[in-house]
Amino acid sequence: MITLPEASLLALFLETLFYGVFFTFYWLALVILLKKRGIQRDLLIPVATLLLCIATAHLIINFVRALEAFAFNVDTISADAYYSNLASPLGLAKTALYITQPTVADGVLVWRCYVLNNRSLLVGIPGCIVLLANGAIGYYVVWSLSQAIAGSTALTTIPGLIVTFYTLTMFISIICTTLISWRIWRSRQSMSDGSADLLPVMIVIVEGGAIYATSVLALLLAFLTGSNGEYPAMDIGPPVVGIVFCLIILQVHFHVGNNPQPDSPPKPFTILFGERGEQNVSHSMEPMVEATEIIQFDMTRSRRLSGDDC
Repeated sequence: MITLPEASLLALFLETLFYGVFFTFYWLALVILLKKRGIQRDLLIPVATLLLCIATAHLIINFVRALEAFAFNVDTISADAYYSNLASPLGLAKTALYITQPTVADGVLVWRCYVLNNRSLLVGIPGCIVLLANGAIGYYVVWSLSQAIAGSTALTTIPGLIVTFYTLTMFISIICTTLISWRIWRSRQSMSDGSADLLPVMIVIVEGGAIYATSVLALLLAFLTGSNGEYPAMDIGPPVVGIVFCLIILQVHFHVGNNPQPDSPPKPFTILFGERGEQNVSHSMEPMVEATEIIQFDMTRSRRLSGDDC
């Protein structure tokens, strides 16, 4: 089995790799968002920048820890003993950043789900409760680790809370993504007389939920089996969250899976997270007064297809 120092070095390498991808996607998304107006700039740019700052701080801490373990403190403490200290300040700071990153991204996901479902309190209130509970559990885990004694591990200190945090994180991602996909699928069905194109739904599922949920599942399985593979799976979490966030912006902007025709150019996504979308596209779309850019993209493509049929 891979040793703890080896797992930590592998985690640093993979995190650096994924951070490079996130950094590139961030600047591409920033160029796109700077051309937008309203809430798209007011909300998405600060959130994307915050995610980048958290991922950057997380990576810097990992580099400092690696230098201390393998260079600065090599004569006073072994690398294995250094990384085994759960209560080290840098380790606690890294864990706190890891918890903050998905909490911020999940907050945006819950908000998107709430708006897409006509600002239904049945969606918004439970989503906020689960999100806040998960954040509270996560930060309590950090406090508990700060009280850990020498030689203890996370698996023996607070296994139940850690499993709960990972499970709730996956639950939020899967449920919100499912609700968003169902909303898009239902609107697509009503606008195409049953012959729905499910590509936009699949894009939302893969980009909005499956990528991050899969990484969390791998982390959970590694933790439950006591494998040191938990550390690489955990450290790639912050950049993966940012990658998924920016990837959705990029693919919606470039209309993945949609080849617009010259006589019917698709509109850019100008209604995000609460701004008014187009109404009365069809009788069945009347209840959907507000939509996100994903729905705007779907409605635009449906209008083009309907025009081709005529």
